Amino acid sequence: MALQRIDAAGAELPPPPDRRAWLLAGEALHRQLRPKLPADYAGTIERMFAEGVAMAQLVDDGAVAAIAVWRTYPTTYGGRRFEVDDLVTDEARRSRGHGRTLLDWLERRALALGCPGVGLNSSCQRERAHRFYFRQGYRISGFHFKDLPPRAP
Repeated sequence: MALQRIDAAGAELPPPPDRRAWLLAGEALHRQLRPKLPADYAGTIERMFAEGVAMAQLVDDGAVAAIAVWRTYPTTYGGRRFEVDDLVTDEARRSRGHGRTLLDWLERRALALGCPGVGLNSSCQRERAHRFYFRQGYRISGFHFKDLPPRAP
């Protein structure tokens, strides 16, 4: 299932009857992390779903309080990988355990899908997120390099 919802205790909720409505319910939260997402948010996420991406929403008091976007894929170096693209908790709802609950759910999902663990990238400037990941037992296992656009002369 491309869009899965869990409650604040980590229990899975029934599939949303209107997936688009739930995507839109999480859009403002997702933009807290990714403000440059395309204007057609739901369409963008639906296209990503078609390519194997999945999303989990943690719902608390009827509102989307945390979101994770993830995918699995095979590798030559580590078997099947479970990679989290985005993990964001609503700024107004931080320190309520939502991030930990969602990360626990992701770890269980990874194991259920035959992945040995969860991997994620976090931009260098996201120091608060790094502290969170370290508290959860995550460690830096390598570097992620990317080719930046050439500098103007």
